[in-house]
Amino acid sequence: MFGARCLLLALRRCSSAPCPKHMQAARLRVCEALEAQEVAGDIKVQGWVRSVRSQKEVLFLHINDGSSLESLQVVADPTLEHRDLTFGSAVEVQGKLVKSLHRMQNVELKAENIRVVGPCDTLMFPFKPRERQPLEYSRQFPHLRCRTNTLSSLLRVRSEATAAIHSFFKDNGYVHVHTPIITSNDCEGAGELFHVRTSNKVQEPGENSHFFNVPAFLTVSGQLHLEVMAGAFTQVFTFGPTFRAENSQSRRHLAEFYMIEAEMSFTESLQDIIQVMEDLFKTATSIVLSKCPQDVELFHKYVSPAQKGRLEQMLKNKFITISYTEAVEILKRAPQTFTFQPKWGSDLQTEHEKYLVKHCGEVPVFVVNYPYALKPFYMRDNEDGPQHTVAAVDLLVPGIGELCGGSLREERLHFLQSRLERLGLADAYQWYLDLRQFGSAPHGGFGMGFERYLQCILGVDNIKDVIPFPRFPHSCLL
Repeated sequence: MFGARCLLLALRRCSSAPCPKHMQAARLRVCEALEAQEVAGDIKVQGWVRSVRSQKEVLFLHINDGSSLESLQVVADPTLEHRDLTFGSAVEVQGKLVKSLHRMQNVELKAENIRVVGPCDTLMFPFKPRERQPLEYSRQFPHLRCRTNTLSSLLRVRSEATAAIHSFFKDNGYVHVHTPIITSNDCEGAGELFHVRTSNKVQEPGENSHFFNVPAFLTVSGQLHLEVMAGAFTQVFTFGPTFRAENSQSRRHLAEFYMIEAEMSFTESLQDIIQVMEDLFKTATSIVLSKCPQDVELFHKYVSPAQKGRLEQMLKNKFITISYTEAVEILKRAPQTFTFQPKWGSDLQTEHEKYLVKHCGEVPVFVVNYPYALKPFYMRDNEDGPQHTVAAVDLLVPGIGELCGGSLREERLHFLQSRLERLGLADAYQWYLDLRQFGSAPHGGFGMGFERYLQCILGVDNIKDVIPFPRFPHSCLL
């Protein structure tokens, strides 16, 4: 239906007023042409050749422009064939959209003119027609891999997921905030930061070595800035790049990744945050499945065949909630041997997180109330004993482990000030203490790693395969 409307609008643009000769053909994207329910004359499609098949009486092409997984079939007279018309070449095809005799497609483009815009050397091009290369092979060509079916599907899913997440927050009354990328704050307190310095300035004797007069870093989280905004808006969120200077090339780590973070004022219950996390996951995932089913199906069929069933389980079942103390007891009773022995007061490792999800029937699990000493200064003290905990929550999902992390924030000035003084951070975070002196309200929030979310819904094992450009040391391009 959408495709038919686009087709009619495109045709009307040229039929409602005189058009120069070179503008008479209405330009359609491949996805619009494929969705068209009626034939049309004088249309133009631009894209890249996915296959060429020349017969005695007819020339067949398949053209793709990245707007859909499916390509548009072009039929042409063999006289239109050109020696540069090869797999991978960029072309512009003009002709008529006609009903197709092929049962697998509704329409095809009967070409009247084919122009090769940019030829492709098929001998040098690393990808070949009708060859399904593994992700490891594609990763060697970060500047070309987006032209493969797998990576183009990933990028469409990534685009729709981004839109779905923004839509979820907009529909629920959240204000979108752009938090700083360069900051003096170390939100996580881990010290694994990228330090920002100028590269072309010669420092004079006695001159301040810091561009901003204080040390500056690439952000590891927008949370503290969101808390500032949560003092004026009851619900805020950000969606942007974050950076971790972990010197790791493992399949779980990225130096640069995207985070979805949200803060909610007048929130006194950890359950309120848990509900938003579950609603976000289920709503965004349902939208992605409805918007690009073919792209998701490609991953579920060829990359991770078991993921479709796991994802259905996640969407139809209520997520489970257990306490950190319960989680440790489950791990201690586990029949398997862990590399890291589980004990109260130690952080949960990935092997622990995956076991807990498996133990709970492959349904996502919220683990709440972590030890006080494990978590950052801003998490709310539960004032419990003898095992001292904070109102924190992590969401664990099948195949990944931790997907989201959140907490109630410590809104009580004397609690927060006391902890910052013990950590020697009171002066650095005086501005943060000010937030508790001027109209402070109970509040909380969470963050979700976007790339881990994509791994979860698609079943991709290596996190470097869900980003547009993998950052490898040997890549001169990146």
